[in-house]
Amino acid sequence: MRHYYFDHNATTPLAPEVLADLTRTLSEVSGNASSIHHFGQAAKQRLEQARRELAALLVCDAKEIVFTSGGTESDNLAVFGVIPGSPAGKHIVTSAIEHPAVLNSCARLEKAGAAVTYVAPDSDGLIHPSSIASAMRRETVLVTIMHANNETGVIQPIREIAAIAHDAGALLHSDGVQMAGRMPVCIRELGVDLYAVSGHKFGAPKGIGALYVRKGTVLDPILYGGRHERERRAGTENVPGAAAIGRAATLSFDWNTLATLRDRMEREILQRVPGAYVNGLTAPRIPNTSSIRFDGIEGEAIVISMDLAGYAISSGSACSSGAVEPSHVLLAMGLSPEQARSSIRISLGPSNTSEDVDGLVEALVHSVAHLRRVSTAVLAHA
Repeated sequence: MRHYYFDHNATTPLAPEVLADLTRTLSEVSGNASSIHHFGQAAKQRLEQARRELAALLVCDAKEIVFTSGGTESDNLAVFGVIPGSPAGKHIVTSAIEHPAVLNSCARLEKAGAAVTYVAPDSDGLIHPSSIASAMRRETVLVTIMHANNETGVIQPIREIAAIAHDAGALLHSDGVQMAGRMPVCIRELGVDLYAVSGHKFGAPKGIGALYVRKGTVLDPILYGGRHERERRAGTENVPGAAAIGRAATLSFDWNTLATLRDRMEREILQRVPGAYVNGLTAPRIPNTSSIRFDGIEGEAIVISMDLAGYAISSGSACSSGAVEPSHVLLAMGLSPEQARSSIRISLGPSNTSEDVDGLVEALVHSVAHLRRVSTAVLAHA
């Protein structure tokens, strides 16, 4: 049986062009980028080429790119780098729908004495700038709001939020993991001070990411060792990984073409499946993501049924797989625990075709109908 992949928000398959570049770098660039001999300088040149390639994608200066191991480290470096040492007396503004890499970092600072305000979204998952403005205090040092949500795909008004943060004298960090490499990102226009990126969300391997750090931003390291990455991130640089994310940044697939497929898929599902709802339907979303709930059915049961039919989807964030609690994102949007547990996430990618989407819709309609029949039969015999 052929299997179809619709979980690109969890991770994307390695792009063929990236694999070729990664293989070549692994075999041909063997030096340490900090060494001054021929082999080290060849590694340094490839590292800096990758930095320029990623900077071109984000429209920023290459010197503002710090390579990391991925989105989680980038988020941690941003949060803890802005607030090193004792956080007592300092205030952070974030949202209730952030990735755990941000929420757990803020919770750690909160336990250490910082004050944290968790701004709630509206029912479509949008964080309104006015809510951020209302949460600001004189002692606010950092605002951290994700660019696009990993579960719903809802895009936040980062430019407006950045202006509010700066007017109050605070820095603005944004988790751009689901946005970068998929939709145009112009750092200079966004006005952010810190921006997290992860390579495996747009065709690079897992284990490589980056943090944009605006020139002049004071950021303490969270790793201590050598003076790598302009003293922002100690440790021998992952040159093959950097080369891979750099190559991925040059790929030209237009993710916006997926919006037509995603919208058609949602229309078909809403028309053919009673009790189906799209979470965040009327909000601006990245073009590949759909969060859909089916009242009365557990989302995980749908995921298992669809996997047996050959379609890989998700019940939410991959970082929360195995969790028994309903999605914190959907709860913050006002869904009940039952509704949150009834939701699935479908995230398309470059490999998905119109025929794949048609097959997914057919399988989903069948799976939901079957699960509802089973549920009705169980209740009848209870």
